[in-house]
Amino acid sequence: MNVITTFKEKKVQKQLSYERKMLREISLEDLKNNINHNFGSYLRSKTLFVSSIEEGCMDIAIEAFLLGARYSRFGYYGESVESVKQRSYYDEKYLIDNLYDFITYWTHAGDYDMVSEGLYYTCEHYVGTWWNEGFIKGEKRYRLKLH
Repeated sequence: MNVITTFKEKKVQKQLSYERKMLREISLEDLKNNINHNFGSYLRSKTLFVSSIEEGCMDIAIEAFLLGARYSRFGYYGESVESVKQRSYYDEKYLIDNLYDFITYWTHAGDYDMVSEGLYYTCEHYVGTWWNEGFIKGEKRYRLKLH
């Protein structure tokens, strides 16, 4: 007898396989350096839970990287980065809002409006940087036929 699989299961397996391959492109040192570069002075002055916030930032960076890698297929087929970024706008906005809410919760930064606005822009830049990184690496893998 044959084993019956659905297309949905096959799609999920293929996506997980691609994500595992893409995760080999990220190093933890790069993640930590990027967190310290973007949030270092802010986190050290505002909270005692630096390691917890760093882990949350790493999770969001990995999700943004995988999101960019997932959308890199469109760039490979000729779309510009700006139009592909528009496609993933809502997913990227979701990651930015989650990171902002996470950091605000752990640092109680919501008390100051100006600091809060600056933090939001920093989160936006951070997620955008990792999205671009994933997009570039994913497009490179498509060009090399490694997908």
